[in-house]
Amino acid sequence: MNHIGLLKNNKNIRILSLVQFIVYFGAWFSQTGVFTLLVELNAPTWATATSAMLAFLPGVLLAPINGVIVERNKPKKLLLSMISVELFCIFFLIFVTDLTMLWLLFVLIFSRFCVACIYFQAEMSLLAKLLKPAELRLANEIHSIIWAVSYTASMASAGIFIHFFGVQFAFLFDCFLVAIGIILLLYLSIPDFAQKTQDKFLTMIKEGFFYVLGNKKISHLILLHAFLGLTAYETLVALLAQHSYKELLSAGLVIGFLNAVRACSLILGPIILSRFVRDKIIVFLYLGQGFGILLWALTQFNFYLSFIGLLAAGFCTSSLWAFTYTAIQKNCDKKFYGRVIAYTDMVYLSFSAMISQLMGFLFELGLNLQMITALLGMIFIFAGFYWQWFYKKYLKI
Repeated sequence: MNHIGLLKNNKNIRILSLVQFIVYFGAWFSQTGVFTLLVELNAPTWATATSAMLAFLPGVLLAPINGVIVERNKPKKLLLSMISVELFCIFFLIFVTDLTMLWLLFVLIFSRFCVACIYFQAEMSLLAKLLKPAELRLANEIHSIIWAVSYTASMASAGIFIHFFGVQFAFLFDCFLVAIGIILLLYLSIPDFAQKTQDKFLTMIKEGFFYVLGNKKISHLILLHAFLGLTAYETLVALLAQHSYKELLSAGLVIGFLNAVRACSLILGPIILSRFVRDKIIVFLYLGQGFGILLWALTQFNFYLSFIGLLAAGFCTSSLWAFTYTAIQKNCDKKFYGRVIAYTDMVYLSFSAMISQLMGFLFELGLNLQMITALLGMIFIFAGFYWQWFYKKYLKI
């Protein structure tokens, strides 16, 4: 009920949440189209892994710049300009029709996620300025729930849509949704915040870097949050569709069903766990994440049985994401919001890009997908012990 109350009482949160749902729905719709297109074109494994990695790379390479851009520009203007550029990037995806156009696909994916990354960082920085700490955690949980709802709805429908209408129409549908998002953002009413236009660009980059490096609590929280970046399963799911389940259903349907099932647990998790989430029990969420992924590995031999493992693999993810992100925002000095959020995304997306490439590399080396998934689960068990050490050193009184 607290989540609903925040939406009822805050117009800006309502608009940002609605735009988030629309844009995320369209993003996963077209992302399913990208991976389906690669499977249909019989693209090599490196191309699939690279496509997944390029979705994360902008946040890694451009983080120091993005943080300063966020702090030097008015939030509403920045949000509108970034989502407008994203619209054009999506539209040009329709011209990728064979493997000779892979270069264009890579350029568009990278460009799209450059501006999407700045949009996200601007939004999260804005939320930290607009809301009180208790409201901020609720807003982050709403964000993770909406991400999961849009992910579920999109993945469940995208596979069917693409199966009947094709990949290009999926890209055009995404364009239509983003256009609606642009119109909604025009109704935002944001107070004027002091922008750091008087500070030199390079000076701000340097200050932000040394602030994060010198604040051990923030640094550890950023790393703990980054482990959630390892739940970027796009490459793994595409490889399962291309190899393990290729005789069962079309690639679009396999990708859609697997991601939709996983996303159901991303929705249920924070709804059930929100009231119980506290510093001292986070270790159990990390361990639950790890054992859930191990269960998925054990059930992958059967497409339908793997749904149980996928539900377990995603149950703790949203709660961990919201909790660690809120902890970073709460412990950050307000004048560094944009830069700290940018560095948080940089490390998070580095983990995502790394796991996307690593999965493709390990598969090429001969490891089966069940073993690769199991290794991922073991990493989260290690993260649980890392959290326990952090809790005792920095949080426990």
